[in-house]
This record gives sequence, structure tokens and C-alpha cells, in this order.
Amino acid sequence: MQALETLDLPYLPMEQEGFSADPLPWFEEARSKHPWVARCAFGLVVHEHGAIEDLLRMDQHLCPSFDNIIETMGAQDTPWGRFTEVQLLAHTGDSHRRMRDILAPMFTPAAANRNRPLMRATMQDLLDTWAPRGAFDFEEFISYYPISVLSAMIGAPRADIPRLRSSLEAMGLGFAMDPTHLPALQEAIGILDDFVQDMVARRRAEGERAEPQDLLDDLLFAGKAGKLEDREIYDLLIFMFVAGYDTSKNVMTLTMSMLLERPESYARCAEDLGWCSKIVEEAIRFRNPTMIFRKVAQDIEYRDTVLPAGTMLFFPANVSGHDPRYFDQADDFLPERERKARHIAFGRGMHICLGQFIARAQIEEGLHLIAQRLRNPRLTGEIGYRPFYGVGGLKGLPIAFDT
Repeated sequence: MQALETLDLPYLPMEQEGFSADPLPWFEEARSKHPWVARCAFGLVVHEHGAIEDLLRMDQHLCPSFDNIIETMGAQDTPWGRFTEVQLLAHTGDSHRRMRDILAPMFTPAAANRNRPLMRATMQDLLDTWAPRGAFDFEEFISYYPISVLSAMIGAPRADIPRLRSSLEAMGLGFAMDPTHLPALQEAIGILDDFVQDMVARRRAEGERAEPQDLLDDLLFAGKAGKLEDREIYDLLIFMFVAGYDTSKNVMTLTMSMLLERPESYARCAEDLGWCSKIVEEAIRFRNPTMIFRKVAQDIEYRDTVLPAGTMLFFPANVSGHDPRYFDQADDFLPERERKARHIAFGRGMHICLGQFIARAQIEEGLHLIAQRLRNPRLTGEIGYRPFYGVGGLKGLPIAFDT
């Protein structure tokens, strides 16, 4: 058994500006020096696809501790720090099972499919407003889609969407390990908290309903049954907005950037919703926004190596789909590939993404309509990149198109 400190591990400078623009050569070099693990500024990076799958399933040995992030951000005893400590991802054991058991029926594949008409109507409305421009920043355009869908799912007024969007943009940088973002995070969590408390108060003032009619009703009925406290309802609503906004927005922006280089695949999306499903799965494998992190709760013996308790582990699901040991032609974009291995963008283990079916349906329906309305899209300017830590993706995707 090897002690971690005796290993000569490669270093991945994921905190460096520019790392996000082209991370694959760094990971290729890391694989050449050690098959599954490297060091980074805040702990260890598990970069092999199979090792990520193995370790994420070891729920009894790992915990989604946010202490290190809160400390790095200087957010102890702040509203954002409080939310980060109590959000769904931070729960383990019985409290986590209780929350998941309450929420799981709201996020089944059937529930996602029931919301497809709402998703289509939302995207059509956005395209009616934006498409006549002939050119825009796709990242900005698509950011209104997931927030509009979720707002409709809880009965929130559209007038609140611009204010919520600004707050959710700020919240998306919460795990970038950059303390300069803290003032914006504090302002954002205050706006979101006021919004969800107001939504709950207004719904209750409307009077009791015989049965749930939307997602907000589902949560309030759970509260009335004694399964959720009011503070838990507020925090769950905030979590749903934060989790559902940034990842979906960034997946769709990354997917469009890939399709700009593959016009035939893009054109086919307009005709075939099933093709959109294949495109989405391959795009998520190819590059997604997800960086998963865990803290080692008790020593782990893995592949003849001891990972000591207290170690922070980072799992770059955003690039693990390029591991050539698990994916044939890993660097090629092949929507019809035989999937011997599955991407891990939605995680594994007890914390696997609860909203994955909603996310898939939303992205598929949105892409299908976008391809019908935005013809011959082309890049018209430079793009930027979000930090590699936290929720990654593009900063800006300027395009022009025919209508």
C-alpha cells in the first residue's frame, strides 16, 4: 500500500487563467505521468474515467463537504455561506434520504415529459423575441430559457426573470474558488431568498388547493404534511433555480459551439427530435460544465493507494469523456457512437443529479426548435471561458444566422 505523499504526481494548474480554453493537453500529460490521479491547488484531481466512477460510488467514505470552499471564499457566517452549508448537495445520510424521497417523484422521466409542452412554448416565445435580430450572443439568449421554464413550473411571474437571471449568474461563480466574487454572491442570495419567500407567501394567500398543480404546490403540500419546514422549502426552491440554471445554460452554449463546426448535424436537429437526443448525449460527453468535488470522510484504500481523511478530491466530469481507455475515438464528436461507457456529467452515487431528466428534455426540445428558427448559424466574434473550478463553460458566443 502506497502513502499519498510518496507518490510523484503531476500537477494540474486548473486555477490558471486560460486553463479552461484548452484543458485536454494538460490531462493527456497527467495521464502519461500517473494513470488516475494528479495534484491541484486545493487537493487531488481524479482524472481517469473509471476511477471517477468508482470513487463517486463510495458514499460511505466521501462527503460533499463545502467547508473548504466556504473558508477559501471567506464566507463563514454569511448568508451565502449558510445556504451553501444547507443546500441539498450538502446533505448526507438520513437527512439526504428524507429530502430525496420527497423530491424524487417530482423529477421522474414522466414528470419531465409532462413538462415538454411548457418547454416548447417557452422556447417559441424566446425565439419570437430574439430571432428577428439576426444576430446575438447565444449565451445571453439561452440563459433566459432554463430560468423561464423553471419559473413557469412554479408559477412565478415573468416580470421577475431579469432580476433572477442576474442573481443566478452571480451564484454560478460560487465554487470558482475566487473570494472577489463574495459581495456579488451575498447580494444574489438575498434577492433569491426574498423572491422564494414572496412566492410561497403569495401562493398560500391564494388559498388551499385540493391537489398540487405545479412544483411549488408539491413542496407546499409536503410542508403541510409535516415533511418539510418552511426554511427547507425556501432553500430547496433556491437550490432548484441555481442547479437548474447554470448547468443547462452552459450545456446548451457548449453544444451550440460544437454544432457551429458541424452544420450538417445542426441542420438535422431541426427535423428530428430523436437526433437531438443523440446530439445532447454526445455533446455532454464531449464537453460539459461539471466539476464534482468530495471530501474524504475516512481513509480510502484504492488501487494500492491510501487517500487520507480530509483530502479534497476533484472529479473533472467535464473532460473525463475524452479518456481514450474508456471511449473509442474519444476526441471525435460522434452522436451515433456505440456507448460502451457513459458520461458522468450527472454524477454517480447518492448525489446523482435529481434534475437530469428535466435537463435532458429541456435541452432536446430547445435545440430542436432553435435549429428550426436559427438557420445557418455562424460565429461572429471571440468567445471566452468560465473558470475551470465550479460550473464551467463559455463566456459569450456571438453568432449571426438566417431566419
